[in-house]
Amino acid sequence: MQPSASAIPDFYYALFAFYEPALTILGFIGAVHDPETTHNTQAPWPVDNPPPTSLPKASIVTVIQLAHVCALMGVVNFFVLTAIRKHLSTQPAIQEKIVFALMTPLLMGDCMHLFVTLWALGDERWDVSQWSPMLWTTIVLGFSLMIPRIMWHLGIWRYVDACDRQADVATDEKK
Repeated sequence: MQPSASAIPDFYYALFAFYEPALTILGFIGAVHDPETTHNTQAPWPVDNPPPTSLPKASIVTVIQLAHVCALMGVVNFFVLTAIRKHLSTQPAIQEKIVFALMTPLLMGDCMHLFVTLWALGDERWDVSQWSPMLWTTIVLGFSLMIPRIMWHLGIWRYVDACDRQADVATDEKK
């Protein structure tokens, strides 16, 4: 695939402005619809200690608030990336700087989310046969966003100013 003349070409735009917001909004809707199931399926439960049949109000509020923050991040992606493509379409170097400012903390968040999820599982983290479908979904979808963010940072399939800048722009900058 040839590099794009945009810092946020169609592949990344579709992924981060549509796929990621859709995931986060659906997660929020699921948490609002059934916060108990959302809570109880995050990690495996010991056989001799099943999940509670009802959650305290504080747990329900926490689950919904966390889901809301995730949905908000997805919506922010949509609006920021759409504005970048619309208003900076002729300035890929500036696009790259702004998208970098968005993608960097999101990549750090992806890495920390994976680390914290596995850390919180304790000794059961590697007993993948006991993972709940929700835990598998969390890990797989997390990688489905983290890997493309790493690709973006590596300059794969996108404009990279240091490499793709026009020769005449480089000469103008020296004057």
